Amino acid sequence: MAWLVTASGALLVLVILRDVFHTLWHPTRHGGLSRLVMRTVWRVSAHRGSRRRPAGLAGPLGMVAVVAVWALTVAVGWALVYWPHMPDDFSYASGLAPGEHASPVDALYVSLVTLATLGLGDIAPTTGWLRVLAPMEALVGFVLLSATVAWILGVYPALARRRTLALRLSHLRRSATTTRSLESGGGAAMLDGLASGLATVTVDFMQYAESYYFHDADEHTALPRQLGYALGLAARAAEADRPDVRFSASVLDRALDDLAGVLDERFLRTGGGPERIFAAFARDHGQPWGPDGPPPARGRG
Repeated sequence: MAWLVTASGALLVLVILRDVFHTLWHPTRHGGLSRLVMRTVWRVSAHRGSRRRPAGLAGPLGMVAVVAVWALTVAVGWALVYWPHMPDDFSYASGLAPGEHASPVDALYVSLVTLATLGLGDIAPTTGWLRVLAPMEALVGFVLLSATVAWILGVYPALARRRTLALRLSHLRRSATTTRSLESGGGAAMLDGLASGLATVTVDFMQYAESYYFHDADEHTALPRQLGYALGLAARAAEADRPDVRFSASVLDRALDDLAGVLDERFLRTGGGPERIFAAFARDHGQPWGPDGPPPARGRG
């Protein structure tokens, strides 16, 4: 029975390490514990009765919740490893009665102290394999801290790139770009720049899927609100007379298709085309679509 408890604890630790690995260094569409926590926080915030996410806190709170779950689960896992071997395989500081400090709570205390690398030493393992295991837990604690910092440093630049692209689309939308204005080398270059930005955002959604759960309240930096305009822009540019503009329009259209595919495969599951997917994306983020979204396409002016 003791070894079963120990094996269960080791399994918990391995599950968390696997989730950290797949969240930061090998993201997959299969998700994991971190995705589940982020999605749960996102859905809970959606049921608060407000069209807009409360103060846009779903994403940051979700990340805090993920880190808390990682740390707590690792601590519990290592506590399950220690507990069956207490008090016989542990030394106690003077003044501590071993028989009175061998409960699951004491095992959790030892685990938390070790994970946080505090090294208080009032309860310490004495058996050989446990003495090796304790420093390994401290190493895992350091890995979790480093992983949290790396996660933050990765997600927030991805959000900045997404918001920059949305703002660029908003600029074009408010400038009333016409089909005639696209009939130039500058128009082709502009379309190429948008396609490049969309490709970057698509990769960000694959690499940092958690960035999806961040809400942008400002309409000009909210990408879900601007994608309808990007679809219309690509359609208008496809009718241009200049071959280079038509080619750039086809590249932009493909970039929009790729972004829609990633959004649908990993988050939305609509099974529809780009327009339907982007409409679902906008609804999920509390942004208008249709008559309240991008303006209708302008003809040649």
